[in-house]
Parts: sequence; structure tokens; C-alpha cells
Amino acid sequence: MKRDEIEFFGLIEKNQGIIHKVCRIYTANEEDFQDLFQEILLQLWKSYKSYKGNSKFTTWMYRVALNTAITLFRKSVKSVNAQEIDSSLYKISDDTEFFDKQEQINRLYEAIKKLSEIERALVLLYLEDLPYKDISDTLGITEINARVKMNRIKAKLKEIMNQDE
Repeated sequence: MKRDEIEFFGLIEKNQGIIHKVCRIYTANEEDFQDLFQEILLQLWKSYKSYKGNSKFTTWMYRVALNTAITLFRKSVKSVNAQEIDSSLYKISDDTEFFDKQEQINRLYEAIKKLSEIERALVLLYLEDLPYKDISDTLGITEINARVKMNRIKAKLKEIMNQDE
């Protein structure tokens, strides 16, 4: 293996959670998840040679992953589908606190899926506890714009979640 390949795969392995999170927000089933995951990896590899190190690797990785997901999402023009209940949930012990948290997380993801592509991207980066500076760099917007949009999105998510109750 070449040095670039070893370096690339090391960085991907270390930061693969980013790809998983993007895929979860932009897909509704396992098959689409796997397709998007592979497409993001392919796009990361294709554009790795152009990565100059001007920003953090994770910022660049988010940008490529989100752009790939949004592009594929727009091409597919899918409607929002309800997510199937994972059969593994039935095998979890009767820990109501865990189940309640998992249910809240699932409801949040369903609400996020009702947002626009850019809103989803912003929420994903925000949930990663990235500073607004990194969020604005990744999305190509000003830091103030990122803050304003995030406040509006929070209100929108509360409204969506209250409607779904």
C-alpha cells in the first residue's frame, strides 16, 4: 500500500463516526445507509489528493460527506419515510431509562429528517459539539449566520416534536 493510502485509511478509521452520523441523518433504511456510506468513502478518496490541510481534516471530511449526501438526496427526491423499528430493540433488557432515551433519540432523528438539507447539516455539526467557527467553515456561511440559523432550527425542531406527540 502507498503512503497516501495508509494515511487516508488511518484518518477514515479514526473519524468514521462522522460518516455514520451523516448517513443516519440522510437515509431511512439500511440499504440506503450502506449505499451512501460507500459513496461518501469514494468521494473522500477521490478528493483526498486535493486536501491541502488548510482546515482540520474532520472539517474537510464533514464538508465532503454532507455535500455527497445532499447531492444524492436531491437526485433521489425522496419523501420522508417513517423509520422501521430495529428488531434488535426487542432483544434489549427491560431497562426503561435506556428505552426512554432511545425513544427520544429516535424521535429527534425523525424530526431532523423533516428539516431541509442545510438545516440537517447544521444540526449534525451542532450535535457534534463543534464550535460555531468550525460549523461556519464547514458549511461556507458566516459564524453569525450559523448561530442565527441554529436558533431558528431549535425552535423548528421543538415545534415538529410537539406536533408529533
